[in-house]
Amino acid sequence: MKHMKDVYVKETSATHGSYLTLRKMILSGELPPGQKLKIEQLRGLLNTGASPVREALSLLTSDMLVERIDQRGFRAAPVGKANFEEILLLRCSLEETALQASITNADALWEERIVLCHHHMKKAMKAGTANFEDTHKNFHMALLSNSKLPVLERYCSQLYDLNIRYRNLAADGPRYQERSIQTEHQNILDAALDRDAIRATVFLIDHYRKTGEYLGRQIKN
Repeated sequence: MKHMKDVYVKETSATHGSYLTLRKMILSGELPPGQKLKIEQLRGLLNTGASPVREALSLLTSDMLVERIDQRGFRAAPVGKANFEEILLLRCSLEETALQASITNADALWEERIVLCHHHMKKAMKAGTANFEDTHKNFHMALLSNSKLPVLERYCSQLYDLNIRYRNLAADGPRYQERSIQTEHQNILDAALDRDAIRATVFLIDHYRKTGEYLGRQIKN
């Protein structure tokens, strides 16, 4: 019985590790949109068995980062203008609801959390560290974390990832950084701390739409 439990724990760990690695590669564009994801190739890349790879790909299918192309095959989910615009529309709509709910439920612990997450994000941005994207997501999710709407927060997290994939694929143009991202984040934070739901959501949606307008011009179809 103990041996079976150890095998289960090992396979679960291998699946989780494969999932995290493949997810990062798809979000970063290292595995390009539309690329076929062959089990045997991924086994060698991840140094693991076929079963954890297949299970990881199934999980990523639920995340909409991988598509099943036939009974046994997978590919990195393709990208396109219509898909991007839908993601942006949903993200703005759902996060507006979640942020307003968070501010309605505002308390000292939530305020401390968003201030701390904002501090870590600013520090990572200035240092140019590899974990900036993690701190960036943590800040945006912290803003929503007091909504008391866990299903909505989960959808917002998933939409964040889908949107970030487009940013990683298309945001290398010279005009992307002309705006002050730090100022935009600070405005959102200040309005949230003032418990001004209307102003906070206006700043948040404007922040997303500015990025969306730029990225939308980079997407070919």
